[in-house]
Amino acid sequence: MPDAKIHIALAFDDNFWAPAYAVMRSICLFTKRRGDLVFHLIHQPITDEHRADLEKISDEFGATLVWHDLTKSELFRSVVSRTPSSDRWTSVVYGRLLVDTLVDPDVKRVIYLDCDMLVRSPIEELYAAELGPHPIGAVRDTQGAFIVGGKDIKNNRDIFDPADPYFNSGMLVIDIDKWRATDIPARLEELIASGVMSRLYYDQDVLNLIFKNNWQHIAPRWNTIDARHPHEGLDPAILHYTGPFKPWHVVSNVAFRRIYRHIMTNELFYRFMRHRWKRWWLKRLRLR
Repeated sequence: MPDAKIHIALAFDDNFWAPAYAVMRSICLFTKRRGDLVFHLIHQPITDEHRADLEKISDEFGATLVWHDLTKSELFRSVVSRTPSSDRWTSVVYGRLLVDTLVDPDVKRVIYLDCDMLVRSPIEELYAAELGPHPIGAVRDTQGAFIVGGKDIKNNRDIFDPADPYFNSGMLVIDIDKWRATDIPARLEELIASGVMSRLYYDQDVLNLIFKNNWQHIAPRWNTIDARHPHEGLDPAILHYTGPFKPWHVVSNVAFRRIYRHIMTNELFYRFMRHRWKRWWLKRLRLR
């Protein structure tokens, strides 16, 4: 690889700091190259307490944390002011689109991971994935046709062909130079100006349009989508909890739920649970 370090990017806001911690800690626990890990934390404002939680990764494993505050990016503010978001998919999801503008110029490859994941295989194996001539490597999304086509797979047929493979953007192996050459900000401007952006499924649709037929297929074990208990027998490398039930819920039938809690640590798990309940009650009170 062009760099002895292993660069991994996460994007999150202050309401998702604990799952971000769990992803990083799972990566550290399941590799012996802990000192080579460089975590690029693409974030919106977070509290000092939550930042201190995340910095424990460096204390425990010797990994490096590089902080990228999106509020300081004029390009990011311009993008999110004109792109769709929701309570579930906040504007921070667009942070991954700008990864090439955030990392140092000498960084040649980055693994991007969503924060609703659990890694249980050496991440360096994924980092060394062969991409051929393609800018990215990804795993085909098992729900791709429904995501783009909706009910009866009839929507957006003028934008997407369901016969084309559609990838899940929760795990991306990115060749930074080729990604940068794609000029994603300019492509975003085209989608916004044409009105197409308002019809898309956030940044994942954007990436599938931009990299249509120009991505390397990676084995599904590196992004096991909607990870349920039966998936445990398949020895997945990365679990992706895309469904409504998450491993930080008190009751859920997701894969490796018990080990996930201890990777997050019991103390942080229960603190995150209290944080979520507080947000839920405050939201209900505001709606009254």
